[in-house]
Amino acid sequence: MFLLLLTTFKATLSANSPNISTDQSALLVLKSCISHDPHNPLATNWSTCTFVCNWMGVTCGSRHHRVTALDLSSMDLTGTIPSQLGNLSFLASLSIRHNNFHGSLPIELTNLHKLRYLNFGNNSFNEEIPLWFGYFTTLESLYLYMNNFSGVIPSTLGNLSKLEQLILFNNNLKGQIPITIEHISNLIWYILMSSKFDFTANKSHCRSNTVRNI
Repeated sequence: MFLLLLTTFKATLSANSPNISTDQSALLVLKSCISHDPHNPLATNWSTCTFVCNWMGVTCGSRHHRVTALDLSSMDLTGTIPSQLGNLSFLASLSIRHNNFHGSLPIELTNLHKLRYLNFGNNSFNEEIPLWFGYFTTLESLYLYMNNFSGVIPSTLGNLSKLEQLILFNNNLKGQIPITIEHISNLIWYILMSSKFDFTANKSHCRSNTVRNI
C-alpha cells in the first residue's frame, strides 16, 4: 500500500511539474499573439505535430530537454509578448530583434531566472523600461536599442551584477544615467547615444573595448 501511494504521489508531482509540454504551451500562446507572420515560418513550423525542440528558432538543452534558447530575429513578425513566456523556466537566451513587437512587457518575464542574453532591439516597444528588469540577476547582455522606450533609465539595472553589455541607443530616454550602472564591475561596454541625457553627473557615457554587430 505504501509503495502504491508513493508511486501515485510521484506521478501526480510529475504531472504538475513544469516540463516540455509547459514550454510548448507557452510558445503556442506566443504564436497566437503574433498578428503578422508574412513569411509563415511559425504558421507552418510551430505545430503540435512536430516536437517542440525541432521548431524553428527553438533550442533545447540535452540534459533536461527543455527550451533553453528562443531566436525569432529578423522574421518581420508583428505581435505582443504574452505573460506565458515567463513559463520557459530554462530559457537562457531570448532574441526577437528586428521585428515589430509592441505593447507592454509582462512582469512574468521575471520568472526567467536563468536568462543570460536578452535582445529586444529594433522593435516598437514604447513604454518605460520596467523597473523589474533589475530582477534578471543572471543577465549578461541586454539589448533594447531602436525602440521607443521613454522615461529614464531605471537605477535597478545596477542590480545586474553580471551584466557585460548594455545597448540602449535610439530610444526616447532622458535624464541622468544612474550611477548604479557605473558600479557594475563586469560591464565591458554600454552605448546610449541620445541627446536627451544629462551627462553633468557622469564622466562617461560610452565605454567599449570591442565592436560587435547588433
